[in-house]
Amino acid sequence: MPETYFDKSFIEGEMDIVSAVKEILGSQLQLMGRVDSFTHDTQLLGEMPEFDSMAVGILLTAIEEEFGVSVDDDEIDAEVFQTVGSSADFIENKVL
Repeated sequence: MPETYFDKSFIEGEMDIVSAVKEILGSQLQLMGRVDSFTHDTQLLGEMPEFDSMAVGILLTAIEEEFGVSVDDDEIDAEVFQTVGSSADFIENKVL
């Protein structure tokens, strides 16, 4: 089984998902240490040069793999990737 950032059996609230989103952002966008300062309210889309349409595709693939969910095109809009928290909220709604 591939290593994942999130294990559904350890759900303790949204902060676990926020941490997982930060880990995915760090590894997939090569941000590493920069994500340590990210909070629920950290702006992504339109605020980070690394966060472009290609990054959205990469992150969607990582989310599907890491959380074991399927994301349809009609579920995605700019609001999903507006902030770290909006991304976590989207994942939380998919997982739970």
